[in-house]
Amino acid sequence: MKTNDCIHQESDFILRLAAPEDAGRISDYFLQNREHLKPWDPKREEAFYTLQGWRQKLIKLNELHQHDLAFYCVIVDSDGVMLGTISFSNLTQFPFHACNVGYSLARSAQGRGIMRRALKAACQWMFAEKGLHRIMAAYIPRNVRSANVLESLGFEKEGLAKQYLLIDGQWQDHVLTSLINQQWKAQ
Repeated sequence: MKTNDCIHQESDFILRLAAPEDAGRISDYFLQNREHLKPWDPKREEAFYTLQGWRQKLIKLNELHQHDLAFYCVIVDSDGVMLGTISFSNLTQFPFHACNVGYSLARSAQGRGIMRRALKAACQWMFAEKGLHRIMAAYIPRNVRSANVLESLGFEKEGLAKQYLLIDGQWQDHVLTSLINQQWKAQ
């Protein structure tokens, strides 16, 4: 890992860009949290849960990192154990200067404020380092934890999208939210 891949560090976690050598820890994370994340995730192919699947995926993700087209971040503890993920996708510059964010947190890391702190740092990084004006997030209305995290960070509700994403094999309504960079300046 290059030092500039570290986005944020606290006593109980490190937030950094995923690297090719993370394939094992990421596949282990998703295997261990498969049932926990199932109600909030799309149906996954088996390769998503394998070392080889993540080796392939990380090659593509690192190319996207290089071109500022997407960013896949891991949240790890001091021992390198995965606690969660934060991903920024659909990055668009002029005139939109926006992206979507998605995230997941291990069952074992719930209730400690890790996602709130990591997502806050990640959004600040996207605003300061990548020049974005708007970050959009969507959540299933029954996902109270996600709603609370986004609200605590200042994401504002913008509406309800009916049958927005195919999650766990069912079209699910989503609450649409966004966070605006009030200090945005053209780069």
